[in-house]
Amino acid sequence: TMYSDVVMEKAEGIEPENGRGIRVQLEELLDRMKEQKGYQSDTDLTAEDLKRLCEQYKAKVKEVLGQDFPDDPQEQLWGGIAAVFKSWNGKRAVAYRRIEGIPDEWGTATNVQSMVFGNMGETSATGVAFTRNPATGENKFYGEWLVNAQGEDVVAGIRTPNPLNEDTKTDQNRHLPSLEEQYPALYRQLEEIRQKLEQHYKDMQDIEFTIQDGQLWMLQCRSGKRTGTAALNMAMDMLAEGLIDEATAVTRVAPKQLDELLHPIVDAEDEKKAKKEGRLFATGLPAGPGGAVGEIVLTSKEAVEAAKAGKQCILVRPETNPEDVEGMRAAVGILTQRGGMT
Repeated sequence: TMYSDVVMEKAEGIEPENGRGIRVQLEELLDRMKEQKGYQSDTDLTAEDLKRLCEQYKAKVKEVLGQDFPDDPQEQLWGGIAAVFKSWNGKRAVAYRRIEGIPDEWGTATNVQSMVFGNMGETSATGVAFTRNPATGENKFYGEWLVNAQGEDVVAGIRTPNPLNEDTKTDQNRHLPSLEEQYPALYRQLEEIRQKLEQHYKDMQDIEFTIQDGQLWMLQCRSGKRTGTAALNMAMDMLAEGLIDEATAVTRVAPKQLDELLHPIVDAEDEKKAKKEGRLFATGLPAGPGGAVGEIVLTSKEAVEAAKAGKQCILVRPETNPEDVEGMRAAVGILTQRGGMT
């Protein structure tokens, strides 16, 4: 799914009609098979089911994109490398650079590394974590993980992930086992890595990891994105801990993050009152700061048009993906059917 979506469609500049790209169409085939078989989860699929599904996928790729899916690993490797470089000039990448003020001349790079698999059964998993809470800045390990899945599945939010530990539990995921509970030895190992990374980089890190057959592998780390509140709290805490000096602490809070501190929020007392009076219709997992009110729109195009017309809107999607970058920027809030806090 990822190769046909990223390499064969997006990198080639193919713009699907009505937002029905190859990924959506392949996922529809998967959903149809699960419905026909009465399955609840992807893990219910048998080896025979997966073989049949692969044939359906290949036929759909040929039908939609006009070329065969490559079976040669070398062709796939070089196709993936080329796609990374092509992506720099993709429509969504250009839009993101405009939003973030990133110069066009910087260019990009690609990493090539051995693959480890988090989808090899119930002793394999994948996860995303932050060395501190990216919403509040609290010095607590924070993250999510999925059993029998690949890293993209957590980031894309294909299903609600498990909490990393007790500190990450919410009303929505409290019933799911944490990594700390299910694999305590691996969690302790990850906790040690967390400490080493912060001491080395002297900043909050966003890390991705995979467990393959019970063994922990680190995939990458980078300075983590954070809310304005978190940026301020982290800078003050790290200064107090002796991790950074005053000059560095000042640079850790960007002007736009200070502006973010002034964003509207939901009043805690009003929230309690709404619950008491039965006006709270639904709850979810918070992926960003603040509160928002707006008209519901279902596509990024509608969100952009609403913003141009001076209307506040909330973008509602099954899950977020790169196609939505302009709509996410235009909307005052985003609500997804699937996904977690990372």
